[in-house]
Amino acid sequence: MNVPNRITICRIVLSILLLILMIFPLNRIGFNFPEIVIKEGLIVDSKYLICGIIFLIASVTDFLDGYLARKYNLVTDLGKVMDAIADKLLVNGVLIILATEGYISVIIPVVIVSRDIIVNSIKMVAGQKSGAVGASNTGKVKTVFMLCGITLLMFYNLPFSLVNIYPARVLIMIATVLSVISGIEYYLKNKKYLIK
Repeated sequence: MNVPNRITICRIVLSILLLILMIFPLNRIGFNFPEIVIKEGLIVDSKYLICGIIFLIASVTDFLDGYLARKYNLVTDLGKVMDAIADKLLVNGVLIILATEGYISVIIPVVIVSRDIIVNSIKMVAGQKSGAVGASNTGKVKTVFMLCGITLLMFYNLPFSLVNIYPARVLIMIATVLSVISGIEYYLKNKKYLIK
């Protein structure tokens, strides 16, 4: 197994760790995350700061494995599939939890997960006829917006919130729109494989 694929596996492990940390009620076993007062009216839960750091590290590996795979010609079908699994586990899992806790609208994970199911189905059919289908440029831009938006949300929009600017939800909404657009692009690009 090559280095980019190992990095992808590390992202899967980090994603699982992150989701467990976000879901598991550690306060029931006597562990409480302290709240931190940044300024008057801005109190942050240190649990989300820790989760934000894990999410940020996992996000960086998303770019690192792709960069190394392309630079050293280590792109494999297995790598493309594992990368997609790691991305969906990390982003979709976190979006669902953020929605259930009221940080974002439930519409966002519904749209993202629905789009992913459709795109993955298209990739599966097209992949059988033309080989593994990689990410589109719109999909890559969507990923950047989504990762930045989620990271900022977990960090309570710091440092922007210090001056009363809150870009996280805007970035996530833009990413959601781009997600739909990239889904349409996948369909149009691979339509010929679907109607045969």
